[in-house]
Amino acid sequence: MDFQIHYTEEQERFRKGVRAWLEANITEEMRTPVDGRDLDDEQYEKRHYLWKGKQMELAAKGWLAPTMPKQYGGGGLTGEHETILQEEFARQHVPFGNPGGFLTPALLVWATEAQKQKFLTPILKAEKSSSQGFSEAQSGSDLASIRSTAVRDGDDWIINGGKVFQGNSPDNTWIYGPIMTDPDAPRHRNLGFFMIPARAPGVTFLRTKTINGNRQNLLFYDNVRVPGDHLIGGDHQGWQVANTSLEQEHGGRGQAFPRDENADNLIAYMQSVKGKENGEGDIHRQDAMKAYIDAHLNTLFAQRNFSMYMARQEMSYHGSQATMWYKIYAIENAERVRHIMKLHAMLGTREPLAPFGGRMEAEQRRSLTWAHPGGTIEVQKVIVARRIGISRTQERAAPTPATATTHIS
Repeated sequence: MDFQIHYTEEQERFRKGVRAWLEANITEEMRTPVDGRDLDDEQYEKRHYLWKGKQMELAAKGWLAPTMPKQYGGGGLTGEHETILQEEFARQHVPFGNPGGFLTPALLVWATEAQKQKFLTPILKAEKSSSQGFSEAQSGSDLASIRSTAVRDGDDWIINGGKVFQGNSPDNTWIYGPIMTDPDAPRHRNLGFFMIPARAPGVTFLRTKTINGNRQNLLFYDNVRVPGDHLIGGDHQGWQVANTSLEQEHGGRGQAFPRDENADNLIAYMQSVKGKENGEGDIHRQDAMKAYIDAHLNTLFAQRNFSMYMARQEMSYHGSQATMWYKIYAIENAERVRHIMKLHAMLGTREPLAPFGGRMEAEQRRSLTWAHPGGTIEVQKVIVARRIGISRTQERAAPTPATATTHIS
């Protein structure tokens, strides 16, 4: 079986254009840092705004959200074009991806036309930005147990409560996510999905330190007034809207060009002088090959899902299967790296002897933290079990832009 992607002449010309633009426009300050902890607030904001300007240029070219519909600010391009873009951006160590993240599928499926123009279009054009507000202190893995409340006040809603693991870029416009609208309604029918203005009176962010170096916050809502047209879907449909978003976060859209730089670096280390000195034993060679094989299995899962999504095929367990595999193998590969590279694997970016500029140490921390976002390993197992029919309860995948043909009301 041939797993190689074969590009047409037109697609290769497109690649040359992308590569030329990146070489002409990307500076060192825009590249993704090996360790986010190395940037102070001033450096972080400078990088953010430098990249923000380039995002607007990319949006105008149709490259920022390449497969999103043109009428909302996307590129209207093919999956092959997205694959090329992701390949070239990864080689330059600059971020690539839909600026709306996991929000855009929910807006495409559930928002009214007026809401798409109000929220989706400026996000896809990089004019405005959003961040996810899902997890709460008591409801991370059990997302349905949200306690933050939204109470009607005329045409508006008054929101109280809080979130954890909250991003907050310097110019963030909205925080999106489910909030309880009816405490007396049954579970999964008691939520609304809101676009909450990030700078509204009563919204407070409190910075927290995280092991992976990301800038995350505790978020507090204190009588935050939100206009009625910021509710996406019905006032009891928040769980359904959120699950359209979660289908993508759980891996249901796949990835055009997944890259495991950690596994590639491990193989390069084994081929180096240090690797030959430390890895002469068969056990080290076997561990390195297991890491390499597991990384390529992750690539196949991700590309399979991306292909199915682009072909608008119905998906079931596929996303959570891929995400579960990634979360498990990332932790196992981090252990293999420690076993082979020993203390060299724990040298950070500021250590002159750190292999690969300290990337291996940063990946040690990331492998642990990625076991949680988008649902833990146990959550993914439950989803897979329900969708292949071996659980006490069964479920189908939520509608996504690939499977829904019209707005759901």
